[in-house]
Amino acid sequence: MQRLITSFTVLAILVGVPAAAQAPQRNQARGDQESARAEMKAGRSMPIGEIERRIVQRMGNAEYLGFEYDRAASAYRLKFIEDGQVIWVDVDAKTANILRVSR
Repeated sequence: MQRLITSFTVLAILVGVPAAAQAPQRNQARGDQESARAEMKAGRSMPIGEIERRIVQRMGNAEYLGFEYDRAASAYRLKFIEDGQVIWVDVDAKTANILRVSR
């Protein structure tokens, strides 16, 4: 009986790990969005919708997955995938100029 209880305890812990591991990612995404919004309202960056409109069309067939915002660098990092390869596009938040493309 003790072995059965231990097995259930281990299983419960393992099942709970992925949800706990995802929480910081969700919090980071929320922080990125809030920071980007605050910077846009202050006039220090373009709206992400405008950045996306300009950059996504330049990426051809690559599928757009989302963005991160780096307040310190005042830059967006847009994530794409094409043919199984992840592509990061760093964009100046104020001018929408592409700073770097990483594959």
